[in-house]
Amino acid sequence: MKVVVIGALGKVARLLVPLLADGGTGPVVDVVGVVRKPEQIDRVADLGAEPLLLDVEHATTEQLAAAVHGVDAVVWSAGAGGGDPERTYAVDRDAAIRSMDAAAGAGVRRYVMVSWVGSTPEHGVPQSAGFFAYADAKLAADDHLRTTDLDWTILGPGTLTDEPPTGRIALLPETGAVPAGTDTSVPRADVAQVVAATLREPATVGRFVRFSAGETPIPAALRNLT
Repeated sequence: MKVVVIGALGKVARLLVPLLADGGTGPVVDVVGVVRKPEQIDRVADLGAEPLLLDVEHATTEQLAAAVHGVDAVVWSAGAGGGDPERTYAVDRDAAIRSMDAAAGAGVRRYVMVSWVGSTPEHGVPQSAGFFAYADAKLAADDHLRTTDLDWTILGPGTLTDEPPTGRIALLPETGAVPAGTDTSVPRADVAQVVAATLREPATVGRFVRFSAGETPIPAALRNLT
C-alpha cells in the first residue's frame, strides 16, 4: 500500500506516519508526507515518509492530482489551525474539497478524512463563536466527500489529548448531537491508530466513525460497525 498523508506534521499525522512506515499496526506502508515549508522536509523524512513539498492552500486541483497519482489512499490530516476564518475556509473546506476531486480524478479510490466529533448539522456552535468557521468548514468538506464516488471514511474523534495510547476506543452515534455530558476525550495517539486501522478495514467505507476513548480494541470496534 502507498498512502499520501496531507498535513504530515500535524499533531495526529506525525504519530500516524511512523505507525504506517514501520509496520507498527500492520504491513509496512510506503508513505508520502505532504508539507508546505521547505524546512519541514527533513522532519518528514525522519518520520519515515517520502517528503512532498506542496502548499495545499494554494495548490490547484491538477497539482493535487499529480501529488496523489499512483497511490492507493489519501489521508487528509491538514488544517489551518483555527484563528483566521478566511484561512480556515481556504484550507479546511476549499483545499480539502480540491483534494477529494483530485483523488477522484487521479483514480485514487480510498480517502480518509480526519474530521471531528461535532461535524454534523447539529454541532451547536453559534455563528458568533470563534470556532464556528472551523465547524462550518469541516462540515462542508465532509458533506462534499459524502457526495463523491470515493471509498471514503470520515473520522470524528472527540476532544484530543496528549495522553499515551490505549489502543481502545468507544464508538459514538453516527448522527445527531453528542449527548450532553458525554466525555469525548481521546488521545491523539489512539486517533493515529484509528486512521491506520481504517485504511485496512473495509467496514469503514462510507461511514462517519465518531469515537472517544473507551474499552473496545480499535480493530474490533471498526470491524463491528453497525
